[in-house]
Amino acid sequence: MTISSAAWLPPREQTARPTVVDVIAFVLAVIMLLVFSQAWVLPVAGEKADPAASGLLRALFFPAYAAGLILLVLSPGRMLQGLARQPFLCLLMLIVCTSIVWSIAPDQTLRRSFAIGFTTLCGAVLATRYRWATLVEVLAAAFAILVVASYVAGVAIPSIGRMHDLFPGAWRGLWTEKNAMGGNMAQFFPVLCAAALLNPSRRALWWTAAGLAAGLVLLSTSKTALMALLLGAGGLVFVGLVRRGRVTGVAATWIGVVGLLVIVSAGIFAADAVFALLGKDATLTGRTKIWAGVLRQIDARPWLGYGYGAVWNDPSGRGPLAWITHDAGFRPQHAHNAWLEQWLGLGVVGLAAWVLFYLQTITAALVAVYREKGAYAAFPFLLIFSLLSLTESIAVTYNDLRWVVFVMFAVKLAYPDRLALR
Repeated sequence: MTISSAAWLPPREQTARPTVVDVIAFVLAVIMLLVFSQAWVLPVAGEKADPAASGLLRALFFPAYAAGLILLVLSPGRMLQGLARQPFLCLLMLIVCTSIVWSIAPDQTLRRSFAIGFTTLCGAVLATRYRWATLVEVLAAAFAILVVASYVAGVAIPSIGRMHDLFPGAWRGLWTEKNAMGGNMAQFFPVLCAAALLNPSRRALWWTAAGLAAGLVLLSTSKTALMALLLGAGGLVFVGLVRRGRVTGVAATWIGVVGLLVIVSAGIFAADAVFALLGKDATLTGRTKIWAGVLRQIDARPWLGYGYGAVWNDPSGRGPLAWITHDAGFRPQHAHNAWLEQWLGLGVVGLAAWVLFYLQTITAALVAVYREKGAYAAFPFLLIFSLLSLTESIAVTYNDLRWVVFVMFAVKLAYPDRLALR
């Protein structure tokens, strides 16, 4: 069975026959998201591959940049209008690029500033091209491909799809380890559900894909991913209750506030029980040692930091990475905290820009819960992103799907549907 290209348009647009340009743009958008997912790195280059250190792997992101540029050329004015509504994002990117001046590795900062610029551009151009209903289906199409491919890898190619040394038998799909797949699938789940809710004519397709994504979270055996999945599902229910009517909206709001207070209180006053539930020790698998080492290096350069992307591939053995490795007892790949990562690389000025951008986005998402159907996708995703940002460096991350989607939702929340192209 085939689906006509018109089926990919939201109901109010299906009366107009899509042009060849519309179809090409949709395909380019999906390809772009697939490239940024990095799901191709393991099958292509193996477990030990590092896209940040390999010139060949870095070059394989160029098709995504090219797709973003083509989409930009198709509607340049809209993206500029969208970015004008996100001054803190623009400020953050300006600080990233300016950090070349004080970076301890200017060549790396220059190269990675280029990459984060294109990664951010790709998210913004999608947000301003599509209305909510179509936008979530662009995401859902890419995510569904990754979900199905992960099942194929797990069943038919277990040498790729499952772990063998650490956590033998746990599914990792197309990623290098189980937590990466679990975290991605947890974030895919609410977007796939939103695609079903916003596009009733294809709800069976997207509900099926959402169920399969949830199944992969369980197969990953990642408790953090399972918590993220439950958080995303709770966010979906919250949005649904709020949008059902005024009475349920008020009740859901109070329940949400109380639930948030309970979660924060449990983290503060019953940390040991929370760690036991997650199967973690008090160091969060060594993360607290990394954080202690990062904070010591921040003390040395608190205001401007060491430059964007300049710390974690320093081969000198004398820079901040050497001291962080000494304090942690092993060599980490990143700060394992999105907030400390910005402070380490961009100093107080960069951290402040990120915090302002984040707060603007979260505030817009909360407002959208009461006004926009797009909140079904944006609000749960941002909840999960916020949770994972505490233990992973997923903000302002070049060539990363999660940053593309975060920027996309941030710009879209500030860019009305009526201004979008399709």
